[in-house]
Amino acid sequence: MAPTVPSAAKSASPSQPSGKSEVADLKQQLRQLAGSRAPDADDQRRDVFKRVISCMTAGIDVSAAFGEMVLCSATSDVVTKKMCYLYVGAHARAHPDLALLTINFLQRDCRDQDPTIRGLALRSLCSLRVPNFVEYLVTPLTTGLKDPSAYVRMIAAVGAAKLYHISATACIDADLPASLKALMLSDPDAQVVANCLHSLQEIWTLEAANSEAAAREIETLYSKPVVFYLLNKIKEFSEWAQCLVLELASKFLPSDNNEIFDIMNLLEDRLQHANGAVVLSTIKVFLHLTMSMTDVHQQVYERIKAPLLTLVGAGSPEQSYAVLCHLHLLVMRAPMLFSSDYKSFYCQFSDPSYVKKLKLEMLTAIANESNTYEIALQQYDVNAIVDRLLQFLEMDKDYVTAETLVLVKDLLRKYPQWSHDCIAVVGNISSKNIQEPKGKAALIWMLGEYSQDMHDALYVLESLVENWDEEHSPEVRLHLLTAVMKCFFKRPPETQKALGATLAAGLSDTHQDVHDRALFYYRLLQYDPAVAERVVNPPKQAVSVFADTQSSEMKDRIFDEFNSLSVVYQKPSYMFTDKEHRGPFEYSEDLTNLAVGTEAQENVISAQRYQENDNDLLLSTSDKEDNGTRASNGSATSTYNAPSDLIGSSLISSQTPAEASLINTGGPTYSSQSNFSLDDLLGLGVTETPAPPPPPALTLNSKPVLDPGTFQRKWGQLALALTQECSLSPQGAASLMNPQSLIRHMQSNYIQCIASGGQPPNYKFFFYAQKDGATAFFLVECIVNTASAKAQLKIKGDDGTAAEAFSTLFQSALSKFGLS
Repeated sequence: MAPTVPSAAKSASPSQPSGKSEVADLKQQLRQLAGSRAPDADDQRRDVFKRVISCMTAGIDVSAAFGEMVLCSATSDVVTKKMCYLYVGAHARAHPDLALLTINFLQRDCRDQDPTIRGLALRSLCSLRVPNFVEYLVTPLTTGLKDPSAYVRMIAAVGAAKLYHISATACIDADLPASLKALMLSDPDAQVVANCLHSLQEIWTLEAANSEAAAREIETLYSKPVVFYLLNKIKEFSEWAQCLVLELASKFLPSDNNEIFDIMNLLEDRLQHANGAVVLSTIKVFLHLTMSMTDVHQQVYERIKAPLLTLVGAGSPEQSYAVLCHLHLLVMRAPMLFSSDYKSFYCQFSDPSYVKKLKLEMLTAIANESNTYEIALQQYDVNAIVDRLLQFLEMDKDYVTAETLVLVKDLLRKYPQWSHDCIAVVGNISSKNIQEPKGKAALIWMLGEYSQDMHDALYVLESLVENWDEEHSPEVRLHLLTAVMKCFFKRPPETQKALGATLAAGLSDTHQDVHDRALFYYRLLQYDPAVAERVVNPPKQAVSVFADTQSSEMKDRIFDEFNSLSVVYQKPSYMFTDKEHRGPFEYSEDLTNLAVGTEAQENVISAQRYQENDNDLLLSTSDKEDNGTRASNGSATSTYNAPSDLIGSSLISSQTPAEASLINTGGPTYSSQSNFSLDDLLGLGVTETPAPPPPPALTLNSKPVLDPGTFQRKWGQLALALTQECSLSPQGAASLMNPQSLIRHMQSNYIQCIASGGQPPNYKFFFYAQKDGATAFFLVECIVNTASAKAQLKIKGDDGTAAEAFSTLFQSALSKFGLS
């Protein structure tokens, strides 16, 4: 009897190398080439290394050849070295015992005469990421930062950050951050400087949670000497490095207007850069620097329009879409400033649907009395719009007619008073000439909605029902069912027969949705025709908007994250990022995670995913008023200045009530000071309004008592009364290295802290106070960023009418922190 063949011994696929036999063959060839000095040995090693990498790509485990690969690493061929380093990096973490074999040859290569090999070896050594090998990394990294080759120094700068992630203690003890800082400020190579900056930001940001010294080092990155040093070298940097420097500059706090103008003049030519990321980063710097300078801010809007529109027309549709998203954000903030550029937002036939959608939204936003006839949208001069749409219907082009019918339907939903003019033309359109399902569905909707005014509506619907089986679109059949039902309730005797035929056709329809709707209508009519009429044809109100609009608070939060995916997604980053990657103001709303009492500063608030409700932690930045050194709009001899006549009377007269007030009944309310600040910021014009009367005097209970449970319950129940941003003094921001000092300062003003937490440079506090002689409490969420010396306030209270007065009192106390 012949022995059975083991099931594991299967023939290998001819298109894929076999497993063990292939690896064994490679090991054998590598052993033979390990000590060979033949003239063609390097070429043979290269070929074998290529086969090893090919096996890795095919998913074959070639870790068994680790020793042989290390033995063959002694070669001067750079290509072979690269493949060897690739192999080692792929298997070192999975096989740390074998990785130990690579240490000697990698350290030897770090001292090679060829700077390319030195750099590659150092990069591979840092990429092993085996904690036991930390002691072997420090010396090569320290030497690499002093290497005469810029390539090696560049690798070493990034390697320092890799070392920090492997062992933060080893990185700090070796004083690598100090070496990186010195190299960043002295190295002649721009890429080395950029890598040092990137590594320093990464190391100090993570280290700031445990070290006050690291927090102070972060502050030095945003200091004038560092920022201006990097900006003066910006033309030497790569595009990626320029974006890094520009992001740093956007967080710089100038001491006066002259510094703002100096920075803008330095970066003026970056607006003409061919790379869209550089242009957007530059625009972010310009916008953030001029937030408190109304006239200059408007001038910036005018200046950045041309670069953005140029980027939209260049590059791929994907790049155009990313730029359009940022342009869309700016248009929504200041539509009047873009009203003359409406032709730039016309849709091209080759535009993808997502680009067309954005352009249409922008056209809608910028439409006004002067351009609405050309744009033909749904606001201002409705008469001109209707006239233009009816002209389209008379063109007798099937594709034009179909799209126009959809627009006319939407127009009538918002302006039903124009139905008489529209249906006079729509009634003459034959459904046989419309092939587009959406256009035919829009026509059927109007036939059913206005059947009492259109004499032939029933007969058109009957002809469509007779050709039911020829209509392939379920959308059209669904609209036809509803339209005949509406017609029945308006003209019962004439429509009864057509309704029976329509329901019968719907009940026998093979499409599930059509069948279910017909059955639903049939049973409704059986139950009670009056109920059926209320369901199918209820009283309608004119549609005020066609899409959910974002709140001003949401738009401002997205604006603060300019030049990021937040603008593309039209959502703040906390809505689509994991908690470990969120920005500095993402904290938990759950007060149980906050420290209570005197040990508050020792606890860190955990970040949790937000819910979109009244208690979310969305921070408003709509009232960007700076009470510090940037508040003055003094003149300066610079390219950028503040013209006094930039705001025309047309801008002032066209201001809408919604733009003049952000008050929303039942929702968040904002102070009038914040409202006018937003209008002024966007260039919408500010009339000389008399100052509001001073708020009533408010005195606080010197010894309020409120337990954490009651505080949390009240915080969840009370509506948001006020959202504001205010500034701290530089001394106050510096004093927040000890959060307890702020708690004691506010207690001296009869404002108690019930919970606090956070980590430098961001701290969060929950305060409460009680109205003297009353039971009403005021609750405050205060989020402080010491890097920007800004505080975000959210105030809730039992007595909403006194919220403004309490806010004034709270900000007054906060502004004095650190000055005494």
